[in-house]
Amino acid sequence: MRKPVINFLICILGVVLNIAINRIICVQAGIPLYFDTALTITVTLVSGLFWGALCGAFTNIIYSTIWFWCPEAYLFAICNIATAYITWQFIRFFPRELNLNGKTQETLVSKIMGRVIVLILLSFTLCFAMSILGGLIAALIMAINPSQIGEHWLSVWLSATMFSENTPVFIKEILARIPINIIDRLASVFAGFGIALLIHRFLRKTEVWKKSASPETSGIVS
Repeated sequence: MRKPVINFLICILGVVLNIAINRIICVQAGIPLYFDTALTITVTLVSGLFWGALCGAFTNIIYSTIWFWCPEAYLFAICNIATAYITWQFIRFFPRELNLNGKTQETLVSKIMGRVIVLILLSFTLCFAMSILGGLIAALIMAINPSQIGEHWLSVWLSATMFSENTPVFIKEILARIPINIIDRLASVFAGFGIALLIHRFLRKTEVWKKSASPETSGIVS
């Protein structure tokens, strides 16, 4: 099977699982997390920036189409695409720690500690980036379409307890997202990396994917 076909199938699987996990955790279980980027991270690690960004974009586009609530909601696809981009940059800066092959000269303890530190760093980078980006998008949507001010927005839920009435909406939306994103991104990054390892090992074991690409074009690094 050709590599682009495999990448496409992994991307589609990522989109489906992103949406399914979000619906199960956020809607069915009622847990106040987003959890819609874990597979975007997985796809970026396994297949590279293009497929990761495509997975992120389609996740939000399909989700916002099926559970439509306002046209401006499609803007949140930017957050998912940004998740792929930041993950890809980490692959470039930390190729050894994010090596899915596991072939290094380090001891097992050193390798695990290195990975954990980088994954935590990635989690907090995504936390602050997504809080800022998501907060600005939310504030923009409310400015464009004031009729959407209501139960969708964190600032509305938390204004009475966390913020004064004079606090700008974009500040409220950014700050309100940080506590949620700390947990959400930690869970998403570690889950995403774990799933990426499983997919990579499956492809290697079945010899479906025999040759790795470079870190600049793919998340699979040698």
